[in-house]
Amino acid sequence: MTAKDFGKVAVLMGGPSSEREISFLSGNAVLGALREKGVDAHPFDPAVRDLFELKRDGFERVFIALHGRFGEDGTVQGALQTLGIAYTGSGVMASALAMDKWRTKLVWLACGIPTPRYRIVDENTDWMQIVAELGLPLIVKPAREGSTIGITKITSVDHGELAGAYALAARHDDLVLVEEYVTGMELTASVLGRRVLPLIRIEAPQGNYDYHNKYFSDETKYFCPSGIPAAKEQEIGTVSLRAFDVVGCSGWGRLDLILKDDGAFSFLEVNTSPGMTGHSLVPMAARQAGVAFADLCVEILRGAHVG
Repeated sequence: MTAKDFGKVAVLMGGPSSEREISFLSGNAVLGALREKGVDAHPFDPAVRDLFELKRDGFERVFIALHGRFGEDGTVQGALQTLGIAYTGSGVMASALAMDKWRTKLVWLACGIPTPRYRIVDENTDWMQIVAELGLPLIVKPAREGSTIGITKITSVDHGELAGAYALAARHDDLVLVEEYVTGMELTASVLGRRVLPLIRIEAPQGNYDYHNKYFSDETKYFCPSGIPAAKEQEIGTVSLRAFDVVGCSGWGRLDLILKDDGAFSFLEVNTSPGMTGHSLVPMAARQAGVAFADLCVEILRGAHVG
């Protein structure tokens, strides 16, 4: 396909989610790259414009650079499908499922995909029972947020730490899970079409890959190639693609996982609309595979579909 074959393209960015700021960084990077390649691309913020305007204004394809709820949870995907406009990334079902970390775990566990042990909790949970079952440290997180928003690592329970962490997570989502903290090497596997790109090893300051260290810190270190043995990388890549497939994902995405010292690995989540910022991981992995950022954006756009 040539740039003109794509027709008029909207880059959806911003949106109403808590990840609005990051979405603008991603969207503007994608917008510039597509224009560099000669694509007739335009910014579109669904927080300030109605989606029906896409149809009215003659947009033929949409590059979804939204993050979080209302952008990668199937909501926008369903609207675009109803409008008959091709969009990038996973469809309605996979987007909704991947956004929900609990239900993703249910599918993975049913299919033999390794993922950390967990419990769904509420304000009446017996916290000491959770500790007895899962041990320490623990991770408390909203089930349907991204970018590490609302997440707390718990290392002690002497002063109501779990209850406080639950309260923080519950401000972002009424579905909260507590997960065992799996120690090991933090890795991410990017999927582009049917390819798993080179793995990236992440070393964050104090091992804390939080919102700041993820998007704004220059202290977080990324290693691509990852430095792990080739056979282990191939094994992880094979299981990553299976984990991607069983959730129903398509087009492109990213899976986060931990490689333990004993060689076992455990998947944390799958992202169906990953970041495309200067610190983002999919562009980094693509670059290692010989795919420049602008070419990556065009390849993702080429995979746009209706339904």
